[in-house]
Amino acid sequence: MSTLKEKLENDLSTAMKARDQVRTRTLRMALTAVKNEEVAGRQARELSDDDVVKVLTREAKKRREAATEFAKAGREEQAQAERDEGAVLDEYLPAQLTDEELTALVADAIAETGAAGPRAMGQVMKVVNPKAAGRAEGGRVAAEVKRQLAS
Repeated sequence: MSTLKEKLENDLSTAMKARDQVRTRTLRMALTAVKNEEVAGRQARELSDDDVVKVLTREAKKRREAATEFAKAGREEQAQAERDEGAVLDEYLPAQLTDEELTALVADAIAETGAAGPRAMGQVMKVVNPKAAGRAEGGRVAAEVKRQLAS
């Protein structure tokens, strides 16, 4: 069993004992998503820590998007609940890249590939994505690559 999945299970047990409803609900949801991913496909498999991080990243993104939509609809209570769940998930994810770090990473990739102009975006993304995996959302990376290639 991956150490991250084990940590999630231990933290769920602790949260249940402490009667922390938000944490319990969030960790149950996260573990369900991990278990669903394990049995998806032709053959059941054990997820590595990297795979668990990918699942948690996807779940955190869902929470951010849901919070935004609830806020737009004027349902602030539900939006806050989604933000609270997202905060719990963020504790298990690697630290996100700052804007400066992302800018430097993209600049290095552009220099490495010798890319110029918006048409080279795919070429640069192939280099940047593995380096930013789990530490920056794809849309944020793409926006920065597009910005730097346009200038």
